Amino acid sequence: MNILQAIILAIIEGITEFLPVSSTGHMIIASSFMKIANDDFTKMFTVGIQFGAILSVLVLYSKRFLQTKEFYIKLFIAFIPAAIFGKLLNDYIDALLENPVTVAISLVMGGMVLLFIDKIFNHDKLNDQEPSIKSAFAIGLFQCIAMIPGVSRSAATIIGGMTQKLSRKSAAEFSFFLAVPTMFAATAYKLLKYIKGGGAMGSSELMLFGIGNVVAFMVAIIAIKTFITFLQKNGFKVFGIYRIAVGVIILYIHYFVMPLTII
Repeated sequence: MNILQAIILAIIEGITEFLPVSSTGHMIIASSFMKIANDDFTKMFTVGIQFGAILSVLVLYSKRFLQTKEFYIKLFIAFIPAAIFGKLLNDYIDALLENPVTVAISLVMGGMVLLFIDKIFNHDKLNDQEPSIKSAFAIGLFQCIAMIPGVSRSAATIIGGMTQKLSRKSAAEFSFFLAVPTMFAATAYKLLKYIKGGGAMGSSELMLFGIGNVVAFMVAIIAIKTFITFLQKNGFKVFGIYRIAVGVIILYIHYFVMPLTII
């Protein structure tokens, strides 16, 4: 991986991490096109730069993280399902991460859901309150669906929040908050696994890792601010159309132009 490739992946991470389009799916496809997807450092990098995105949430919502103990209890309860299933299904998830076709199909199927999600929920009955402890756990269960590459953690948790009668804005913000422990755990685990496995982490790798996190941080701040405003005004339909288009293009390229392989 060179600096330009690191910046490209970091920009993709920053833009897509908090949008309902699947950041992991986009980085898998991008790294496949750049012919670096089979590199162990690339696999660690695409997860590790989530740390920069985490910091953007902490900076933008710093006051919200200085709340009562109940706020952190809700986050912990919502985080538990992903922690358990992530540990149990880690090898299976890694196998799915190596299949661009899985990503493409998930993008299309998730896009079809987003096309109709605004009509499913009665927005007059949704509220801007924070979720209850019970609702937080339910949102955490929805987050587990996003372990399938291409599903989108953001989309799964926002929809999960809306099933608990949260408004788009409140559901999106809780999704951001839940990303902090979830992505921190995933980043730390992947980095530790990479180092224990003998992965290189010299000066060049550290430089790329640092650049990636800084770029992801800056881009994510812009993406979060823009997304909240856009979501409140326009809903999910545009994201659904985008996901379907990207998924179909990937499938077409894979089967009719050139095979997209990671392993």
